[in-house]
Parts: sequence; C-alpha cells; structure tokens
Amino acid sequence: MWQEILTALCLVLVLEGILPFLMPERWQRMMSGIGDLSARQVRLAGLVSMLLGTLCLYLVRQVA
Repeated sequence: MWQEILTALCLVLVLEGILPFLMPERWQRMMSGIGDLSARQVRLAGLVSMLLGTLCLYLVRQVA
C-alpha cells in the first residue's frame, strides 16, 4: 500500500511540474491571479479539485 501512495505522490509532482516547465510566464501570471481570490474561492476550488479527482479515481478503478 505504501508503494502505491508514494507512486501517486510522485505522479502529482510530475503533473504539477508540467505547466511551470512548458509555460513559465503564463504559470506565473496564473499564480499571481490566485492571490486576488478570497479564501472562500480558493477553498471552493480545492474542494472541486478533490471531488473531481475522487470521481476520476473511482472511474479508473471501475474500468481496470
């Protein structure tokens, strides 16, 4: 089980690094724009991201 968790964390790092590597200027603008959002908006975006990730994981696990 720990191997799967560490694999998932490593994949998150790879995926998170794609945009800054490919489009650093656009990524910087996007990150500075996040500072303009309220804490509630950021929290809502995090919740939506977690729910979508959970749904995608469920769907992938059902197909496999």
